[in-house]
Amino acid sequence: MLGTGIIKGLAVTAKNLVGSYHDPERFVTVQYPEEPAPVTEAFRNFPFLVYDAEHDPMGSLRCVACQICEKECPPQCIYIEKSKDKKPDALSKPQFYPAVFDIDASVCMSCQICVEVCPFEAIKMDQVFEIATADRFEGLLLRREQLAKSNEYYHQIHPTEAAAVDARLAEQKRVAEEKAKAAAAKAAAPKPAAATPTPSPVAKPPDESRRGQQGEGGLKPAAAPGAAAPRPPPPSA
Repeated sequence: MLGTGIIKGLAVTAKNLVGSYHDPERFVTVQYPEEPAPVTEAFRNFPFLVYDAEHDPMGSLRCVACQICEKECPPQCIYIEKSKDKKPDALSKPQFYPAVFDIDASVCMSCQICVEVCPFEAIKMDQVFEIATADRFEGLLLRREQLAKSNEYYHQIHPTEAAAVDARLAEQKRVAEEKAKAAAAKAAAPKPAAATPTPSPVAKPPDESRRGQQGEGGLKPAAAPGAAAPRPPPPSA
């Protein structure tokens, strides 16, 4: 019948129009940007750097400037300069830190490879995507201070992942502390006393009776014991 499709379409529209006054789930229009659209926990956009201490963000960055993410980044949008000195990390171990850490957001493709290769849980994916600017070069070059965000913020956007990361870091810290205690106890333990050397036996001097029998030609044979001395011949008649 001619016009059947139009009638069905109008019926669906009328049904949704009337239902929108009774069912709040039918309010599909969001007043953006006044009303931001919710994002899921798995949503990711651009990377950020995690720090642990609120009072010292730059001094508590987890990043140790190993530059693995810089080498593995497919579009090469990460630039890192390693520091000359070292600072203690979360495990109280002296580590280098990034003197410069820049990410070019105009090149980044949000692949998350930098997060996957980081061995220190220092770089994570953010959910902020509203970074439009009139300056497409300097304005989209994110510096270290712009990238640094707290661990509490990480828990807000990725609570499940952040809890698992904290558990791993706590276990690593516990193992490191146990090793340090064992090493300190071993160093403080008394060392065993050194063994007293035993003097070697001294050779005895030769017997006096044998010494008297030695002459210039060497050792002379001793007289047989009990042998009588020779008698003089009898006088002739």
